[in-house]
Amino acid sequence: MTSISAFRDEMPRPYRWLILAAFVLVTLLIGWASGIVTASKIPTWYAGLAKPWFTPPRWAFPVAWTLLYIMMAVAAWRIWSGPASPARRQALGWYAVQLVFNALWTPAFFGAESPALGLAVIVPLWISVLMTLRRFGAIDRAAGWMFVPYLAWVSYAILLNATILVMNR
Repeated sequence: MTSISAFRDEMPRPYRWLILAAFVLVTLLIGWASGIVTASKIPTWYAGLAKPWFTPPRWAFPVAWTLLYIMMAVAAWRIWSGPASPARRQALGWYAVQLVFNALWTPAFFGAESPALGLAVIVPLWISVLMTLRRFGAIDRAAGWMFVPYLAWVSYAILLNATILVMNR
């Protein structure tokens, strides 16, 4: 039986680009699915919330998330493309964990209309993003750096989420 790493190493170059496209597509689909939950809540529930002065304009969210999702996917692909190792397996495991928390935040905050539940999800998201950044960076410096804007955005989102929670108690 051929291992996945041997299969990957023997894969012709054009297929590696297809794998990159798959990483990007899957990651963007997670964001798109979250957007479905968000879309109906923005003009109704979210519009009625008190929000801090540092809330970004509505158009900034899809732009920021699209760029972040693409960078996340490229970083994960770079790690996947490297040699098989326990470190690589752990790094990609953390990538999967942060994707799960990423996907859970929108239903928690918007779907459940609960800034408190959103905060309960975004804190482990931040931890898993930090762990992914560290693991990726230990394997591939560029992949690690690609997660820095994501960590910054999630840090900002924690502040925004927590402030909305406090302002709407």
